[in-house]
Amino acid sequence: MNNSILLRSILLILAVISIQATCNYTFKDVSIPPEVKTVRVNYIENRARYINPQLSPQLTDKLRQKITGQTRLTLINSDDAHYDISGYITDFSVNTSGISGKEASSNNLNITVHVIFKNRLDEKKNFETDITRNFPFSASLSFTDAQNRLMDDILKNVSDDIFNKIFSNW
Repeated sequence: MNNSILLRSILLILAVISIQATCNYTFKDVSIPPEVKTVRVNYIENRARYINPQLSPQLTDKLRQKITGQTRLTLINSDDAHYDISGYITDFSVNTSGISGKEASSNNLNITVHVIFKNRLDEKKNFETDITRNFPFSASLSFTDAQNRLMDDILKNVSDDIFNKIFSNW
């Protein structure tokens, strides 16, 4: 019986320590100087060889929503925004990623977005970069079906990557 009480006490102590460690941990992932108040997110064009007509407007909208929902910045459409974000899709394609026997077993839907970031308050912080993501899918799906199934993941992950590249300080 004493072993049972001791075991319960140890488990309770471990639970309390675990909860305290979780509660005290903070992760600051958005870094925006206090003088930055406005942002403009330009339409992300699709310049890839294959064009999904829904991708550009949906990606632009998802990025705008993420910025307004997770920062204090005001979204504006004028040339004097403190941050100016633009870009274009350079790749939207499929390649085989796995072969079983003599047939493709899995494919990747690849997307690359060229991002252009301008900081009008500190031009030394301007940059251009490519964000690339691969989304695996079964080779038994058609390209159209794969796009439809993966679109939510594509929009979330690519907008997260763009957001993190611009606003994260880690």
